[in-house]
Amino acid sequence: MPAFNRALPEFTRLDTQVLGISVDSVPCNTAWQESLGSLDYPLLSDFWPHGDVAARYGVLREEGFTERTIIGIDKSGVIRYIDVHDISDLPLPEPVLAAIGTW
Repeated sequence: MPAFNRALPEFTRLDTQVLGISVDSVPCNTAWQESLGSLDYPLLSDFWPHGDVAARYGVLREEGFTERTIIGIDKSGVIRYIDVHDISDLPLPEPVLAAIGTW
């Protein structure tokens, strides 16, 4: 997520809102975000009902956590991009930026 924070100017140039979503509670998200030194985009909690949003996108594991997933949704609400990574992977923003540039 810090890589996406560093790339925020490019997302802004493409008129794109970056959001983080976690199945952790708000206090856990806040502590994690502070451990990073802050993020300049919203970090949302999908805690209750636990993982409801993640389940709707098919990325909630039975164990109760998610894969690292990037979902690009255009202004009409159409999903244009999905990139699923193992939870241990740290996706880079460049492929996302390239995909957004083709919409």
